[in-house]
Amino acid sequence: MVRVPSSAVAAAGLVGGYAVARWTKKRPLGGVVLGAAGLAAGREWHRSGGTPAAAGLGALYLAGFAGAHPLAKKVGAWPAVLGAATVVAAASWAIADRA
Repeated sequence: MVRVPSSAVAAAGLVGGYAVARWTKKRPLGGVVLGAAGLAAGREWHRSGGTPAAAGLGALYLAGFAGAHPLAKKVGAWPAVLGAATVVAAASWAIADRA
């Protein structure tokens, strides 16, 4: 079975959640995508780095989601979401996937 890096799952959750919400015009559906990817990534963060890593990366994931909203008013929606996804993916790779 192929293991997908948690960094890719987290980035896909942020980008995919936004894309689903935007294209379906159903924000709760985007939230389902965001939440499912966050849970999957969180499980891997906990497995590879323990509770502190999972808590920190989970908080960063939520901060990326929340922070993309005000940032989108300044730089646009897609750049904000892609920027947040990049930061979360880089931190996830450095803390959980690199080993």
